Amino acid sequence: MKAHAVSTEGYLVKREPYYEPQGDEIALFEAAYRNQIPVLLKGPTGCGKTRFMEHMAWRLSRPLVTVSCHDDLTASDLVGRYLITAAETAWVDGPLARAVRIGAICYLDEIVEARKDTTVVIHPLADDRRVLPVEKTGELLEATPEFCLAISYNPGYQSVLKDLKQSTRQRFIAIEFDYPASELERRIIVHESGVGAEIADKLVKFAGMTRNLKGNGLDEGASTRLLVHAAQLMQRGVAPRPACAAALSLALSDDPEMLAAIVAAQFPRHSPTMPRCLQPSMS
Repeated sequence: MKAHAVSTEGYLVKREPYYEPQGDEIALFEAAYRNQIPVLLKGPTGCGKTRFMEHMAWRLSRPLVTVSCHDDLTASDLVGRYLITAAETAWVDGPLARAVRIGAICYLDEIVEARKDTTVVIHPLADDRRVLPVEKTGELLEATPEFCLAISYNPGYQSVLKDLKQSTRQRFIAIEFDYPASELERRIIVHESGVGAEIADKLVKFAGMTRNLKGNGLDEGASTRLLVHAAQLMQRGVAPRPACAAALSLALSDDPEMLAAIVAAQFPRHSPTMPRCLQPSMS
């Protein structure tokens, strides 16, 4: 049996990722990291959680191992498994074990998408023990002081079936994220796409309208990520209407009436009749 060597090279964030702080999230994360406390990031999709993690990995000079959680994620996918080749049987670490060995930041994105019998594998790492039992090899991996465990989820999709168990969430401190304030969001769009301030301003105003529709036809409003996508298309010469249709309208909904409402919000001069779902409530 042969174990695979572990290298940090592929996990280092070598250039500073652009990130605009919204509050005291950087100070909170750094304090948690220094005290070896795991961190939970909560907030809507596309609001900057992943970019924040990349920025913190760069800021702390630590490798970043990211796992996108899903329904089929097993404990073996996280911890590791034996692989048989023609010449040998080798143990291959999963991303969680790899992160523990190299003292990395391990980021489990959208943790609630994973099965509950999978997420319990992180419990010994997320309390004072800071160990990862590897049952198949009999190892007990002890996390170094540099190792950090971070998870994220979107409370907007929370349900009885997709929620964090209290035994999991009470091992973490929580940092709440939201979409940036208007001026900050304009600055982000301009920086990330290169469009002018006027276009960025219109995109931010439109985003506010769609976010007001959350729970009234839309699961989520337009994220900062989608606004940047629309701006990038326009910066490449795509006209505003098809750019917004591709990056915003069609990305947000498939419902014909809701799509009409979104178009009305984007281009009110071309929509003399406001769709019912955008009309103000009489109550």
